[in-house]
Amino acid sequence: MTIRLTVAQALVRFLAAQYTERDGIRQRSISATWGIFGHGNVAGLGQALVEYADDMPFHQGRNEQSMVHAAVGYARQANRLSAHAVTTSIGPGATNLVTGAALATVNHLPVLLLPGDIFATRVADPVLQQLEVPYAGDISVNDCLRPVSRYFDRVMRPEALIPAALQAMRVLTDPVETGAVTLALPQDVQAEAYDWPEEFFAERTWVVRRPGADPAELAEAARAIRSAQRPLLVAGGGVHHSRAEEALAEFAASTGIPVASTQAGKGSLRHDHPQDVGAVGHTGTATANELARQADLVIGVGTRYTDFTTASGTLFEKQGVRFLNLNIAPYDGHKLAGLPLVADARSALTDLTGALRPQAHRVTDTYVDEYTLDKERWEQRVDACYEADEPDIRPTQPQVLGALDALADESDIIINAAGSLPGDLHKLWRARSRDQYHLEYGYSCMGYEIPAAIGVKMAAPDRNVWALVGDGTYLMMPTEIVTAVQEGIAIKLLLIQNHGYASIGGLSESVGGERFGTAYRFQSDDGTYTGAPLPVDLAANVASLGMRVLRAKTVRDLRAALEEARAADTPTCVYVETETADTVSGPPPAQAWWDVPVAETATRPSAVKARELYERHVSTRRRHL
Repeated sequence: MTIRLTVAQALVRFLAAQYTERDGIRQRSISATWGIFGHGNVAGLGQALVEYADDMPFHQGRNEQSMVHAAVGYARQANRLSAHAVTTSIGPGATNLVTGAALATVNHLPVLLLPGDIFATRVADPVLQQLEVPYAGDISVNDCLRPVSRYFDRVMRPEALIPAALQAMRVLTDPVETGAVTLALPQDVQAEAYDWPEEFFAERTWVVRRPGADPAELAEAARAIRSAQRPLLVAGGGVHHSRAEEALAEFAASTGIPVASTQAGKGSLRHDHPQDVGAVGHTGTATANELARQADLVIGVGTRYTDFTTASGTLFEKQGVRFLNLNIAPYDGHKLAGLPLVADARSALTDLTGALRPQAHRVTDTYVDEYTLDKERWEQRVDACYEADEPDIRPTQPQVLGALDALADESDIIINAAGSLPGDLHKLWRARSRDQYHLEYGYSCMGYEIPAAIGVKMAAPDRNVWALVGDGTYLMMPTEIVTAVQEGIAIKLLLIQNHGYASIGGLSESVGGERFGTAYRFQSDDGTYTGAPLPVDLAANVASLGMRVLRAKTVRDLRAALEEARAADTPTCVYVETETADTVSGPPPAQAWWDVPVAETATRPSAVKARELYERHVSTRRRHL
């Protein structure tokens, strides 16, 4: 039997019938579609989404990139087991997807992109917004999405949708391969009818597997752990993707091995777990980084070992240090010449705990006492950063975080991605639940926070969801505030005004750039932006988009505003002005290096001095072979 539908109608019906299942829990794979319509998709997917509105929920966006961010936030909160689709027109609507697609793919988070495309029949050629390529007739702007997609296909004929859609679902539900998936849909093909086999629309369940460890790799991993004197476990985002937090807690408690966390892995253990030693790497704690420097075995669980984690190859400095990499992706499992343990994080951690238990393997009490004491010292530094003895003065950025930290409980979720906040949060925030700390630091994309908060709130409607945003990030992409207001999505926006790119300003100063072009100030006679701060009222801008705004001028005001916002059942913003961009934010400085190359030749003293320091750091880098 067949059913006659357009390509767009068939795709919507197909997506509505897809499910994922893991650990016996089954749910919709594509639970909603975001869209902005233009001539490239309005008569195809637009009509199909109206036709099947009961089967496929729709959300209206304001910017194509931010729609992807919302979808990614949803997918992460849904543990990658449910995702959203995003449809756009051709031209700028399609190319606006590229940044969001890169973010999704870098972070291994599923999102289905459905951009319109030029005519497959080429009867109208060139169409409005078409990029003509003289040497190739089969290229459109959608080809920009190829390098940032885990799967890409252009559906040039109706019948080609069947294999393309199945391949798209395979990748979206694969724990190794998942990321952005793009099906480019020529606008004429979207509206073309075809006789589809009924089986194409039958419910299909994609089982998300948990591959176990190879016995030989498991035995080798256990031997490596038993022989180590100062092991350190580095928890990455794969711990959360696998829902391996309980297995990790049991492994850590059983062995006494301290656990440090990357940005993506923070919260793998609660902050008060005895084996949790905090953040590791350039934005890490003194406790974790000192353990990393002296570790003879680094057990990476679900981490990609980015340059922030390894301090650009300078952190793990002990002679003879080895790496044991538990990762579901073989590519990451073999990094740093490590012993690979290619498996699902939860399965393999459970197996490792069992393999070590017969001999009651545990690190020495001396080692436990050492990192426990160091952790207590670090917590005292956090308390000092959070403390505000004078409640009637303007807060520092750490004091802003301290006020939120004092208010939050396990139900709160904080979202951030860029600026000076990721460093402060990684060092200072005390994660109370497995999914409280939502930092997008794989791509560190300014503008992610507000739309991602919307996606997270959709996945967790009963939770308090906070988007923490600096003024630089806010000005990149505030438009989805309108979406939150329109759909009554009660996100909380904590907007911190420090008059510029504070993070890059500090980095610029450290590498001899003298904070050039990083402050939001009027231009001076010498061409630098060192005049008075700009008279920009971001709170008024937020209010103009329909969101309620609470202004806080002092620490006391801030505490009251945060409490009021947390209790609100409508989208609410807390606006606070902190220190200006040319002053320090107040947290402890970086506890490990990060490689940002400095000018090799320069006449300005700041750059010359920065180069001397750079060369000293570079000399400590090592290749782990």
